[in-house]
Amino acid sequence: MRDNFLVFGSPLIGDAEIAEVVDSLRSGWIGTGPKVQRFERMLAEYVGVRESRCLSSCTAALILSMRALGVGPGDEVLVPAMTFIASANAVEHAGATPVLVDSVPGTGLIDLEQAQAAITPRTKAIMPVHLAGRPVDLDRLARLRDEHGLHVIEDAAHALGAQWQGRKIGAFGNLTAFSFYVTKNITTIEGGALVSEDPALAERVERLALHGLSLGAWQRFSDAGFKHYEVVEPGFKYNMTDIQAALGLHQLPMLDSWIEHRAELWRRYDAQLHGLPVATPPPAEPDTTHARHLYHVELDPDAPLTRDQLLDGLTARKIGTGVHYRGVHLHPYYRERYGLVPEQFPVATAISERTLSLPLSPKVSEADQDDVVAALTDLLA
Repeated sequence: MRDNFLVFGSPLIGDAEIAEVVDSLRSGWIGTGPKVQRFERMLAEYVGVRESRCLSSCTAALILSMRALGVGPGDEVLVPAMTFIASANAVEHAGATPVLVDSVPGTGLIDLEQAQAAITPRTKAIMPVHLAGRPVDLDRLARLRDEHGLHVIEDAAHALGAQWQGRKIGAFGNLTAFSFYVTKNITTIEGGALVSEDPALAERVERLALHGLSLGAWQRFSDAGFKHYEVVEPGFKYNMTDIQAALGLHQLPMLDSWIEHRAELWRRYDAQLHGLPVATPPPAEPDTTHARHLYHVELDPDAPLTRDQLLDGLTARKIGTGVHYRGVHLHPYYRERYGLVPEQFPVATAISERTLSLPLSPKVSEADQDDVVAALTDLLA
């Protein structure tokens, strides 16, 4: 038994991040300001795109994507059934209708064949999710987009640092949303970003993120002097702060090395879990880089415990885990509003019932991992 609880997704925060936050506090500039702009430039350069706008969350990025693209009432957006609820919620907030699509067995990614079959004259966009950090087939997605004239909004909350055929996720001409939530591959505690190749669209997103003002706070209150602003359209309060960006400035340069550490732990899990009644994640597809955000295992149907019993057993052994996710179609709002039943999405339903995510982060040591494997062996062997 461990002495301390192994927290699932606990972030690694270094002295450099702490010092940068303190610098922001002492500067007096703690809202949206120069550090957000620096972080946006760093992020755009890392991904390989012209424009990046940092926001309060990935959910905010998804909502503003649809507002900027004109997706709204009367429109349908294809969304994976297997995703965090924020993906579908963002479509609801835009006033559009989420149309759920089942998953590919094994990976849990959106089934693009089924997505194509779900397209109607009302379909305006598709929101693929790079689940767990595994890239969706972006070539197949581009053909689907171009053939049907769809907007693509990539939900890359898990996939900063992932690559498809040598290019970073976010660099394929689609609006792409990232998350910097506390459990993600890098963190600003809360926060997200939207990247684009379109400067005009990025400027509109920036306006929408701060009430629709013609000037942001940095432009209004900097040492250049006060400037009046005008509201050019009703916006939201979705801006990132310099306190948050202070963390990102030092987290982003560590990302690639942290992904490699995750990959090492991933390989050890694959080896050490062999022989237990769980299916480990499929290998990464050729010519891709998996961001290794989540390590899912799927419990065999004939395992001695149910998934939830296994979760309870691991908690009792001081091992934190996660469930990613209960499918959108299983939540009461979507089930009742759209008349959905589990049998419509058999793959996503099975994932919802039988998978769990094991601790995987830069903070997890091999000794921590050995404790996880020992607890799983004790419960399942």
